[in-house]
Amino acid sequence: MNSVPTRFGPSSKSAPNVAIIGAGVIGLGIAWRLAAKGAAVTVFDRGAAGSGASHAAAGMLAACCEAEPGEDALVALGRESQARWPAFATELLKASGIDVELRTEGTLVVALTADDQARIHHHLAHQKKLGLPLEWISPAETRRREPHLAGKLAGAVWSPEDHQVDNRKLAAGLRIAAEAAGATIREHTPVKEISIAGGRADGVVLADGTKVEADVVVLAAGAWSRTIGGLTPDQRPPVRPIKGQMLSLKMDPAAPLMTHVIWAPGVYMVPRKDGRLIVGATVEEKAFDTSLTAGGLLTLLEAAWRTIPAIEELAIDEMWVGHRPGSRDDAPIVGPGPAQGLVYATGHHRNGILLAPVTVDAVARLVLEGTLEPAIRPFGIERFAPPRAAE
Repeated sequence: MNSVPTRFGPSSKSAPNVAIIGAGVIGLGIAWRLAAKGAAVTVFDRGAAGSGASHAAAGMLAACCEAEPGEDALVALGRESQARWPAFATELLKASGIDVELRTEGTLVVALTADDQARIHHHLAHQKKLGLPLEWISPAETRRREPHLAGKLAGAVWSPEDHQVDNRKLAAGLRIAAEAAGATIREHTPVKEISIAGGRADGVVLADGTKVEADVVVLAAGAWSRTIGGLTPDQRPPVRPIKGQMLSLKMDPAAPLMTHVIWAPGVYMVPRKDGRLIVGATVEEKAFDTSLTAGGLLTLLEAAWRTIPAIEELAIDEMWVGHRPGSRDDAPIVGPGPAQGLVYATGHHRNGILLAPVTVDAVARLVLEGTLEPAIRPFGIERFAPPRAAE
């Protein structure tokens, strides 16, 4: 562990006053942890709490099957957070009364064709080198696990430790837990800028010009993080919105078409206990565009239909657009900022739900103890600093 006493922790007063910008699962989770330890916490959000990426997500905890080359540190962070999820869900249930429905059936990454199989095996070879618990299973074994899969099937990767939670229940539970612990949540209260005085963050300035003083400011505004003023251009986290269109279908809860999370070419499908089937998601560089398009939804539905033909009989339940907070290297930005008293907790891209437990715990320890957990060390904003010229 690394101590950061000049910024946070023991050198600060025992119960710091903390302003958190952003009331998604990351901001709400941090608020819960800090308030439960006696900190005075206020959370500000430009909209309703939990209404951004936290509402739009699918809730997959896919640290293994999503592992890509060059993301070894991110995979390690995801696995650490994955291991914390059962205790986190249990603790949240006790604190809020809401069951986030942590489902442990596992995930199947399905290959429909020989080309799919070749591509998946290429990724699997790298994933195996990382020691991830993944295995290739035959078409017969794949169909035994999910009988409604398409007639032609090349097999699948079985990921027994990639689970899911209901992200919307997670956001609701975190809000209840945070408020029960004493945190104040101010919805529809945009933050204009972070106040910096003498090299230290000393509060936030709201859109109406009101300044709210704080000992620590946590920037957890997701895709909107870079729009918060008060920081120099190099101090603003390089986070942009990545648009995703999604929809849900209605299955019979007593006889669902699938029970595992399924990844297939061009789509993923996540079954919920209430019968909803989450189908997602497009990946579009279109800023904060909120339009649902025929092409986007057609692409998802066609890919889902090729994988599970029986979905054509299902009613459409809901359609929506979300904005993932994507950083320059698609990894989160978590840790102390260049100004004293400033903490970043943003840029989680597609892994916000997965990384919630480890992010929440790490930021709370940083603020309260001045301790920087090893798991988050590779993800500080300093990695984006331009290289120094040779002297």
